[in-house]
Amino acid sequence: MYGVLLIIATIIIIVLSVAVYQKSTNGICISRRRLEGKTVIVTGGTAGMGLCIATDFAHRGARVIIACPFEEEGTNARKQIIQVTQNENVVFKLLDLASLKSVRQFAADILKTEDRLDILVNNAGVGVPGDFLTADGMNFIMQVNYYGTFLLTLLLLPLLKKTGKPGEASRIITTASVVHRVGTVDIDNLNRTNYWNIIRIYANSKICLVLFANELTKRLKGSHVVINNVDPGAVGTRIFDSLNKVCGTILTFACNSFFKTPWQGAQTALHVALDKKAGEVSGAYFKNCEIYGAVKRAYCEKTAKALWEESVRLVKLTQDEVDQCFKSF
Repeated sequence: MYGVLLIIATIIIIVLSVAVYQKSTNGICISRRRLEGKTVIVTGGTAGMGLCIATDFAHRGARVIIACPFEEEGTNARKQIIQVTQNENVVFKLLDLASLKSVRQFAADILKTEDRLDILVNNAGVGVPGDFLTADGMNFIMQVNYYGTFLLTLLLLPLLKKTGKPGEASRIITTASVVHRVGTVDIDNLNRTNYWNIIRIYANSKICLVLFANELTKRLKGSHVVINNVDPGAVGTRIFDSLNKVCGTILTFACNSFFKTPWQGAQTALHVALDKKAGEVSGAYFKNCEIYGAVKRAYCEKTAKALWEESVRLVKLTQDEVDQCFKSF
């Protein structure tokens, strides 16, 4: 009996020690930068971390465009942000990253109605809801987390390039994850179903985002647009509900208690979006508001180029369209 109690006590001490360490090392964005006259887009800006990011931008006076595929959630999030910040310049637009048509419609609308885009936060993503193909013939997790983001970012580049200027680059932030370290870029099998463990699919999508940022950095050389990755850490959000309700509730509680709340998870993205020095680098991987190293294979130029070419093919961009994406308005 004494031995069992000792084991339990040891486990409790270890868990509490981890919690104290995690909470004490969480980076916090300290920038006081105001954003009046700036326009920002936050995908997935209607819940969890994205809602925290969008609310912070609204507090700073930005024109904030939040996007998600759920009308009611988006409408409620817009009302909440306005109520909390007293900033009426908040817009909700429908965007389903699992649909190439939806991504194109969203981007076309932005290019038509907005005269600038200072910050694009690619925050939207899914956990592990299932291993199936979308109507576009892509693995659902891969399309939402990577391919949809890839297409959206390229389509919005002309407006980002138009807005960026010397000393004040437009910024693209992509939400990666520590699990990118176990991700694999097997070009021929990325979109297969019943092939990968579902956690590996998620990890694959995240390493693809890191490779994309590195490749896009090369192609944006000489422009006033930067792209960087952020690792928010283990954050207690609804993303865990994709496992099942019970596991999701437990994991969300554990992450909120021992690792990061959505507000804490949002801090690195805010730092990369607002900090002056962060706007002077591109292709970097940030964690706890500091530059951190991604897994070594995420810097393979050959893999990044091959992934780029395959991504262009899968999202059905013609070469003329790709060329157009890199032109300023």
